[in-house]
Amino acid sequence: MPQNASIDFAPRFEGSNFEQMVEIFAGRFGPFDASPIGRVRDFPWKADVSLGGSLTLVTGQYFSGWGVKAVPETSEWLSIILPRAGALDVTLGQTIIEGLPGQLLLVNNHEAEYFLVRGEPHLSDVLRLDWTAVTQAFAATLDTPQFGALALSPIVDLSTPAGQMIGNLVRTIIDGLRNDGPLLHSPIAMSHLTQALADLIIRSVPHRFSHLLNGRVRMIAPWHVHRAIEFMRANVDQPITMPMVAAAAGVSLRALQSGFMAFKETTPSAYLRTIRLQAVRKNLLDPANRQTLREICLKWGFFHFGRFSALYKTSYGEYPSETMKRTAST
Repeated sequence: MPQNASIDFAPRFEGSNFEQMVEIFAGRFGPFDASPIGRVRDFPWKADVSLGGSLTLVTGQYFSGWGVKAVPETSEWLSIILPRAGALDVTLGQTIIEGLPGQLLLVNNHEAEYFLVRGEPHLSDVLRLDWTAVTQAFAATLDTPQFGALALSPIVDLSTPAGQMIGNLVRTIIDGLRNDGPLLHSPIAMSHLTQALADLIIRSVPHRFSHLLNGRVRMIAPWHVHRAIEFMRANVDQPITMPMVAAAAGVSLRALQSGFMAFKETTPSAYLRTIRLQAVRKNLLDPANRQTLREICLKWGFFHFGRFSALYKTSYGEYPSETMKRTAST
């Protein structure tokens, strides 16, 4: 697609030395392990970086190939890669994904191992989305936190209907960020577009939980499941047990279990844990809340803080202490 390579690109940084490029990027994103491909005497490059809160745009043009190892210790994000010219390969376990013009690549940086930039010249946009936005969209769409890897399909074909929707929104965001664009000066618009992008990805790109978006999730749950959920929400801060929930719903424990598995695709105890996690997060996101993390955990029934922290990180993409710090800084 020739039009993909034609962009209004005003580089803020440029040079002819590979180490200089690495130093520029490391100063903004932290140290990383990168190297040129083959022996390169001169390494001309151009780049621009736009920082927009939960979204970061990196536009780069490179005239020689180079590679970089992923750094899993960094914060978790989703790299949305739009190749304009050349190619970008990503190693995911035993699989190498080739990104070409006409495609989007979706890569969780904690799942990738190696990125290879190819093409002379290579031109691409990399939109980095805070993974917290993805987990929040998942929880809002499916009424449950994310447990385990999301396993998003890494390649989006921009010629498909879903690809066209995602591609158009990604390009709109990129155009709004590039060259000190208007999105950098409109936090409300940035927030709305970020949420829309995360929601569109969850709904349109295949992933490990896509089946929950299909027919069964739209089925109306029977009355005893609704009654059980109402009882859980009304007593979420109490030491309730599953036999108590079954009794409140007017069914046997076995019927309660089978009802939740059939219509919510989880167990009643896991659903209760989800409600309690949501209550914790609501407290942590409340700037007026003056309770300590320990007090909040105990209030909502989490007594093993190490396990709770790991569960929270899996569900929302950040540790509870990070949520508290972020709330305190706003």
